[in-house]
Amino acid sequence: MAEIRPSPRLPDDLQDQVARALREDVGSGDVTATLVPAAGRAEATVITREEAIICGQPWFEATFAQLGGDVSIDWAVREGDRAGAGSTLCTLEGRARAVLTGERTALNFLQLLSATATAARRFVAAVAGTGCEILDTRKTIPGLRTAQKYATAMGGARNHRIGLFDAVLIKENHIAAAGSIAAAIAAARSTTKVTVEVEVENLDELQQALAAQPDIVLLDDFSLEDLRAAVALNRSTGRVVKLEASGGIHLGNVREIAATGVDYISVGSLTKHVQAVDLSMRIRA
Repeated sequence: MAEIRPSPRLPDDLQDQVARALREDVGSGDVTATLVPAAGRAEATVITREEAIICGQPWFEATFAQLGGDVSIDWAVREGDRAGAGSTLCTLEGRARAVLTGERTALNFLQLLSATATAARRFVAAVAGTGCEILDTRKTIPGLRTAQKYATAMGGARNHRIGLFDAVLIKENHIAAAGSIAAAIAAARSTTKVTVEVEVENLDELQQALAAQPDIVLLDDFSLEDLRAAVALNRSTGRVVKLEASGGIHLGNVREIAATGVDYISVGSLTKHVQAVDLSMRIRA
């Protein structure tokens, strides 16, 4: 049976991300590539040295498209497919200078986004069957947020808010400035129609939050016992809001946390602690 893969929407700034990366790397020109004859052509293959969910093909393709050089790319795997260690991902053919110049930028995108998607897929698999969803966070590489959000979605996680503009997340400092949890939520309700979420650090604060009726409550660094108590308290109100667990989440404890009955688990490490997949391009002139 074919693997079911998510199909997230490509970010609007994809081409800008690639253009910035090429400006950063190429600058005034690739002085090493000029050692190769301008009319020379080359073939290359890209392999992965480790198992991974392959993600970032549109960025890889855009890199060579922006460089020109008539580079054609033949993919052996689809976006979102799982590839085993040693697998050939694609073959390229085109102007040797363009292939050489684009190699590092293209691989940077592919290895970063594949790593992000792979991490997300592992967490999603770990909570399968619990009814709990894995969320990403804003802890992303500057300038590549939409790319990493795309990759987490490709891995099966759910995108949380993209930035500060599309949802309210009331944290400790907001509460202090507003005067109370209730006051902060009331202010949010009076000024915006987006989702309102509030972070709490204990069960007393949870009671205050539930009374003010936000859309989501973020349970920060709750123990398993307190997470279970929070779920029970939420259900007892009759006005059930969504509960999100966060803090200290890893593959070793994520299923236990999901089993407490929370709706969401946000995992900053999906994008913050990402370790690039080991990819290699081999060129044959």
